[in-house]
This record gives sequence, C-alpha cells and structure tokens, in this order.
Amino acid sequence: MLILVVNAGSSSLKYQLLNMDDESVLAKGNCDRIGIDGHIAHKTADGREYAADCAFPTHTEAFMKLVEVLTTGDAAVIKDMSEIAAVGHRIVHGSELFSETTLVTDEIIDKIDELRELAPVHNHAHALALRACRKVMPEGTPQAAVFDTAFHQTMPEKAFMYGLPYEDYEKYHVRKYGFHGTSHRFVSAALAKAMGRDPKSLKIVSCHLGNGSSITAVDGGRSVDTTMGFTPLDGLLMGTRTGSLDPSAVTYLMEKHNMTPAEMSDYMNKKSGFLGVSGVGSDNRDVSAAAEQGNKRAALTKEMLAYQIKKYIGAFAAAMNGLDAVLFTGGIGENAPDVREAVCTDMEVLGIQIDTVANAGVRGKLCKISQSDSRVEIWVVPTNEELLIARDTLALISK
Repeated sequence: MLILVVNAGSSSLKYQLLNMDDESVLAKGNCDRIGIDGHIAHKTADGREYAADCAFPTHTEAFMKLVEVLTTGDAAVIKDMSEIAAVGHRIVHGSELFSETTLVTDEIIDKIDELRELAPVHNHAHALALRACRKVMPEGTPQAAVFDTAFHQTMPEKAFMYGLPYEDYEKYHVRKYGFHGTSHRFVSAALAKAMGRDPKSLKIVSCHLGNGSSITAVDGGRSVDTTMGFTPLDGLLMGTRTGSLDPSAVTYLMEKHNMTPAEMSDYMNKKSGFLGVSGVGSDNRDVSAAAEQGNKRAALTKEMLAYQIKKYIGAFAAAMNGLDAVLFTGGIGENAPDVREAVCTDMEVLGIQIDTVANAGVRGKLCKISQSDSRVEIWVVPTNEELLIARDTLALISK
C-alpha cells in the first residue's frame, strides 16, 4: 500500500512516497519558492533525479507538478495517482482541539486554518496544502492530519499552565503546547524497542536538537513535560531563536530598539540564538568550526547550549522521579558527537556516563553510547517523522 506524506510550509511543499508493505521510500522531493517563482527537486530510491524551475503561484500548482513527476518522465515511480491509498499531512499546531491523528474534511481544514494565530507561519500554509491536495488527488482519496502538538496533550495542567490570569487560558488559549511531538513519539518508541523494553516501563529524556530544538520528558510512553511552550520560541537556545528568557527583557528591548510586537517577534525568532550570540551563523557546524579556530563567542554559544541541555535533563529526571535513558536525535543530536559529549560529561550524579570512544564514531545511526556500567543508558536514535505520519495514516484508514 502506498502512502504519500506531505509537509507544507508557507512557500514549500516537501513530500515522500512510501510503500507501507516494507516501509520503504520510493521517492521524495521538495517544491519550494511557492508564491515567488518556483522550483522542484525530486529523487527516487534507485537514484533517478529530476529538477526544474517552475511556476508555483500557489500550493495547487506545486501539487500538480508533484503529480506530474511521480507519474511521468524518467523519474516516475507510479503510473497513476489512484495507486496512492492515502495522504498523510504534518500539521504543526492542533491546539487542544486535536489530540490524535484525524481524518481530513472541509470542516477540519477550516479548524486548522482558524488556529493560524497560534502558528502564523505554519497553519495557514497547511490549510492551503490540504485544500490543494483535495483538488488534485483522485476524488475519495483519504487524507490524514498528524499534529506536532498532539503527543504533548498528555501533559498535566501543572506542567502546561502559565502563571497568568486564568482567564487568558480560557479566552485566548495561552498555555504550553510543545512541538516536535511527532519526532519525540517516534524516537522514544524506537528506543524502547532497541532496549527490548516496554515503553510503559521507561522514563526517557528525548533531546531533539537541530536548527529548532526541544527536549521532552517521556514517562511510560507519554509526554509529561517539554521545553517548547506556547510557541516554538521557548526552551533551548536554537539556530536563530532565543530560547527562554525573562519576559521583562522583551519589553525592555522593545523600548530600547523602538520595536513593534511584530518586529520584536522577528528579532527573537530570526536574529537571535546561535546567530545572535556567536555572530558567526545559525548552523551548528559553522559555530563549531569557528570555536575550534578560537572564536570566543562561538565557544560561548556551544557552552550555553550544552549547559542548558544539562539543566533540562536534570529537571525532567526530577519531574519523572527517575531516569532510564537519554536519547539524542535531530540534525545536531544525531551528527554532533562533541555536543553529546559536552552534555553528558560530569553527569555522574544522575547516573549518566558516556563512552567517549563509542560516541565519537556515531553519526546518524541507532547506537548506544553509554559506558557499560552507566546506570542511565545514552542512545543516538535517528528520527523519521515521515514514517510515523505514514504509519498513523495507514492505521487511520485501516479503521
């Protein structure tokens, strides 16, 4: 059975076509620069490629091109879109309305679009893509919406509420939502399988580290706390995001820089983080290279990141009253041994002891990197959000 997985942004449409009989990827690609000019890059599992500049005024034209490259030309993998059993969509924000994967209807699309205030960069784009997909796919092809926030709906009130007047939660839905839920759900389950343990028996701290980063406490297979909050800006220092900071610093800087709320949001989301502290860039590889060459601000950036991750691991171990494993995933988590070593060094008080030799050789593969006598196991677990979306979609339509 073939499942098409779609991850739409405001100007992009990433996709993968998976054969769920063996969970293999037949083809994947990206339609980007939607609404600007347009470009598609497409690649099949056997190495065939197609790339072209295209006119993508809207997501509909991008979907039409996606259909074309999947079904015709030298990089085609199917003869007709009717071969696709269903489409699974990644949706960033489901608020409290959606706590599980949901079959898409016109009403559901409207509700996703209504949540655009909570995720202005993402949710409206998701709604556009959902409507475009319904236009282009054969009539009756089921679509599933898989929400990044859904995994975190199991957090207790004491973890997700803020110290604001309660009316702000009731009227404006201001609370911690958490993000990267699809990734945290996938890797925590994958780790339990690798350890040969029942997920319900494990207390895991899941560290998804990339250009956007979040850490989640997974107790018995359920999210009980996470670092990202009302928006993905909260928590750790990230590529261009501040992470947590004193709210009064925000109002103070708005006055000093004479900024509007929108300008301040842009400042904290796009000009801060690794980029703002190091002055080098937003990519961890560039910051690391600069630090090795003696750049003090780059070195400080790396120290800040490792220190913050350490604190959250300790905090979440306390919140769960125990810790069985720490896992690293995401672009940085899977491919930066130096970050993992910095985080896990001097953590013996929590029973965390890293095997520095094993750790140094691990990039992008499932591997245990703790010492044999470490009470808490440390793992690298590659994430695969697309596969989880495809699995959720298959499970939903099978009902």
